[in-house]
Amino acid sequence: MTKRIGIDELQPGMLIEQLDRSWLSTPFFRHKLTITSHQQIAQLKACGVQTLVVRVDAEPVQEALAPEQSLADNSSVPVVEEPVPAPTVVPFEEELAVARQVYQAAKTVIQEAMHDTRLGRAINVDAVRTVVSDMTDSVFRNPDALSSLSRLKRFDEYTFYHSVNTSLLAMSLGQSLGFDRDAIHLAGVGTLLHDIGKTKVPLEILNKPGRFEAHEMEIMKQHVLRGVEVLASTTDLGDSYVQPALEHHERVNGAGYPHQRDRKDISQFGLITAIVDIYDAMTSDRCYHKGQPAHQALQLLYRLSLEGHLDPTLVQQFIQVVGVYPVGSVVELNTGEVAIVNQIHHHVPLTPVVLLVKNAGNTLLSKPYEQDLAAQIETPHRKITAILDLQQSGIDPTLYLDKKVA
Repeated sequence: MTKRIGIDELQPGMLIEQLDRSWLSTPFFRHKLTITSHQQIAQLKACGVQTLVVRVDAEPVQEALAPEQSLADNSSVPVVEEPVPAPTVVPFEEELAVARQVYQAAKTVIQEAMHDTRLGRAINVDAVRTVVSDMTDSVFRNPDALSSLSRLKRFDEYTFYHSVNTSLLAMSLGQSLGFDRDAIHLAGVGTLLHDIGKTKVPLEILNKPGRFEAHEMEIMKQHVLRGVEVLASTTDLGDSYVQPALEHHERVNGAGYPHQRDRKDISQFGLITAIVDIYDAMTSDRCYHKGQPAHQALQLLYRLSLEGHLDPTLVQQFIQVVGVYPVGSVVELNTGEVAIVNQIHHHVPLTPVVLLVKNAGNTLLSKPYEQDLAAQIETPHRKITAILDLQQSGIDPTLYLDKKVA
């Protein structure tokens, strides 16, 4: 039996059947919700809920004693009966080949998920969870291997590569922040699906080569709530899995969309997704702009954090994750040689492992070779003096780095 009550009558233990507003305007996204805390009631009030329909025969539940909210909504994190043993840490080179296979599998999964969504079919959530579990294992074995593949991009398949890149970068950032396995898996699933709403945007707008007109921009912005609607109505994913889709365009100063939330109302996953989403978008070739070098994108992120758009602590940690010289950067050394950054050292970020591809006379080497700038014996030591523009250098780092992985 159901009953309509006022929000002030709502108590922990009650099962909500219906609100007087859309669930999409609340942080919950379910179409039914059992209240477990006074905090949830306060959130509903803050969203403007005044009356609601509840089941009066629902069994009451006792409010949890721990008032502090964790990084993830525990009700949305899968319950693991037995701890999953952490994968054994392996060297970068050993993990890189495995990470590449996992990356390609993730691209296939999100490609199929978006295809199914366009056709009105349900997303294969089991496939998403499985591939993200493989990504999680890779992050624990060696976080740098998978994150180094964020350099992989294709203009004609931008949406799929972007989804995988934001996912792996979010997972690597979460690992560096000390997230446990469940939280990293949650971040991976949520960010892999964060742009699912773009399947509901007309292709002529989504692929427009020029600047959006005002009305086109409003249509484009709808991908956020359309994505939330897809995830809430066609999957069993809980609230925290949906936060990356809902909040990746929100900004800590309240200048984002769709709800103009500020720092206190944006989840940790939303704050992380905003950062990795901007970074990968800025470093990718799009129909309306050429991708920027990674170091320029990092400078932009840092500036946005100073201006109050992004969380500054998370931005600084993200820079630590991808490195001062991200993998794939083309650099000039003090010797006049040109090299490609192949691997970063977090403890000595200015001295990565590089692949030497041109000699001091600007001639391509027939056999490029690797040099760890942090483990040099001969003197004088090689040092990075500049980051080169990819077009001006005439070097395609992907061609070299992919040969090493193959």
